[in-house]
This record gives sequence, C-alpha cells and structure tokens, in this order.
Amino acid sequence: MCDMQTPVSSFSYDLPEERIAQTPVEPRDASRLLVLDRTTGATAHHDRFSEIIDELHAGDVLVFNVSKVFNARLMIDGFEVFVLKVRDGEIDALVKGSRKLGIGSKLSVNFEVVSKSPDGVVTFRTTMTARKLFDFCENFGEIPTPPYVKAKLWHGDRYQTVYAESTGSVAAPTAGLHFTPELIERIRSKGVQIEHVTLHVGIGTFRPVQTEHIEDHVMYAEYVEIDAGTAERINRAKTESRRIIAVGTTTVRVLEGVAARSGRPSGAETEGLAAFTGELNMFITPGFRFRIVDALLTNFHLPKSTLLMLVSAFAGRENVLAAYQEAIEQKYRFFSFGDAMLIR
Repeated sequence: MCDMQTPVSSFSYDLPEERIAQTPVEPRDASRLLVLDRTTGATAHHDRFSEIIDELHAGDVLVFNVSKVFNARLMIDGFEVFVLKVRDGEIDALVKGSRKLGIGSKLSVNFEVVSKSPDGVVTFRTTMTARKLFDFCENFGEIPTPPYVKAKLWHGDRYQTVYAESTGSVAAPTAGLHFTPELIERIRSKGVQIEHVTLHVGIGTFRPVQTEHIEDHVMYAEYVEIDAGTAERINRAKTESRRIIAVGTTTVRVLEGVAARSGRPSGAETEGLAAFTGELNMFITPGFRFRIVDALLTNFHLPKSTLLMLVSAFAGRENVLAAYQEAIEQKYRFFSFGDAMLIR
C-alpha cells in the first residue's frame, strides 16, 4: 500500500480561507474545471465545468455514486445528534456533550444509549425501523453541511446530486454536484455509457486523520452496493480497453474496494468486479494498485484528509499538490461547494 512511516504532514498545503467555497454556483455546471494529466503532471484549464463533455469520448464509462444525503443533524433534549448510520432498531451518532450520557441513558424520542466508542461514536437503541428512522430525520433534522461552510444553505437540494436516489449518506458525494440533467443527457448523446453504484458516505469519508503516520489511521466501514449487471458491463468495458471514469472518490472506493475484495487479477479475461452488497473500509494511499479506474473526477480536498491521500495515490502526490497550488493561484474554489478536477 504505502511506505512505512509516511507522515500525514506530507499531504498538507496552505489554503487561504477565501478560497473555501461557501455557496454553490448557479447553474451547477458553471463551476470551473482543472484537467490534470497524471502521467506528466501537466494541467489545463477550462472556464466552465460544462466543457467536460469535450474530455469525454464515445465508449467511455462514467460511474456515479447515487447515494442521497438525509437530514442527519438532529437537536434532541438539548443535544446535537449527528446521525452517522441507520439500522433497524439502532443508530450510530456523534453527540455534542456525549459525556453527559451514560450507558442506559435515554432521550425523549426513545433513544437509549447502548454503547460508546473511544472515538466518540454513540450507539442508540430505538424501536423504530430504519425506514421510520430516515423519515424521522427528514421531518425533524437538518441537512448536515460541512463545518467549514458558514453560509446558510437555503435549498437543501443543492447539497444533493441531481441523480441521487438511495438514501443513506450524511455528506454529499460532491464531485457529482456539478452535473445538471441537461449535461448528463448531452454526455449520453455523445455515446458515453453511464453506470450507477452506491456508497453511503459516513464517518469513514470525512473523519480527520489524527495519527502522525498514515498507516496508523483506521478507516471506518461504509455501506456499498454494486449490482451484477453494473459489474458485468464495467468488466466488459475493461476488456475492450474503454476508459472507466469514476465520479468522485467514493465511487473509486466502491470500484476498487470490490475489485480488491474479489481477488480477480486486473486484465484477466474475467475482470475484477462482481456483485456486492455490504460494508467496505477501503483506505487508498500511495502505492495502491488500481484495477478498475482509469480517470477520476473529483473536487479539491482538505489538507491531510483521506480523500487527498486517495487522489495522490491515483495521480502522484507531487503532481496533485502542484496542481492544488496552481488552482490556488488561479483562484479556484475549494471543498464541497468548490470547483472540480478531472484527472486522466
């Protein structure tokens, strides 16, 4: 995977605060796009994300994560409860002031504390099914925008992709926020194949790396789904040497995590994907061998984050940090509501 004792600090960079996007642009595809050649490290600039269509070719496969964000931030009995994961009769959550809650403590909505992990995750037992829990969150919760976004988000659908359909994420797969229905149709009309997978974004995606060395970081498992038809079509495209373009780091983790789990060799007549439903905790760092993904569309990520490490694994740390510095100089917008990068 990565060299032993790789310092987390080697994935740091200085970002002026004014480069952190506070609001999404309108329309969605009016954001900017930086194109990075991962072999040479050369970059090219486009004025609008909509010009990504010029980078796509007939036969390419564009893979979207169709997970949908739910209203995961709740206020209950004076506690802010940030729901991370929902199951029948149980939720995992981060709770501000959780020190006041012991095992057996109950909140007024019939949530009972059954366990508390050292990293702050509280597990509650409840009588509600997963479906009813999601409905409860939608009725009484708020959309959980990232802490670095200080501006009020007036329209919750701007923190959803236009193709979101499977409820379960607590943060948006933000690379997909740039697409409009019209742009997707133009891409289809060009002969680009579009496929869907699911990864419900949880603490594994956004949890800060707090260890000194990256090999000491523990990646939390997140729910992943890829059906047999999708796996077969992507496998066929690989055997035909057509590009697989992942929209977002979460999509990369689905494709590469499932391929690594299957143990099938890259380039074999039977390719690396098979149907899978379950949890994966794929932590991709420099040295990782990519079996499926040929190109990656992504946003600009936080310093020292697992997402920046994944992108560095794909394109090379020096290439990525140089591109980030150029983006800062060119006044690109960073993070969830920021601009995009296509790594090819």
